[in-house]
Amino acid sequence: MKLSSFTDPRFVDLSLEGADKVSVISSLCRLMAESRSVSDGDALLRDVLAREELVTTGVGHGVAFPHAKSEAVARVTFAFGRTAEGVDFGALDGEPVRLVFLIGAPKQLEPSRVYLNLMARLSFLMKNEENRERLLNVGSANEVMQLIDSVA
Repeated sequence: MKLSSFTDPRFVDLSLEGADKVSVISSLCRLMAESRSVSDGDALLRDVLAREELVTTGVGHGVAFPHAKSEAVARVTFAFGRTAEGVDFGALDGEPVRLVFLIGAPKQLEPSRVYLNLMARLSFLMKNEENRERLLNVGSANEVMQLIDSVA
């Protein structure tokens, strides 16, 4: 399973702007709304923010995985954004977040193991400090695609 099969270079924003996690998540939801897999970016945003209220998705090391199952999503998909300045996600380690993977999944249409497998593989990718550094320094969406596909 290639991770890039769940996204598109159009859903990569290497200059993600936003002063807080809501604006960052909103920007990524707008990107994902351009996907055929997402029928309503506003509904996805509501679902992701509701999920974020339960517990932070800032996992540490400057990385966050905001996510939700949503009726607005027809197929598991994700967007990636990088901020120049870190954003407070209330991360477990207290550090600001610069690397954000927004993941959307269908509420009922797809087995959850695809969703969970994608999250696990992205988490595995981000556990490696070298991979985080590479994402902080890549210059194009295509480089992001190559990096995410390098995960075994």
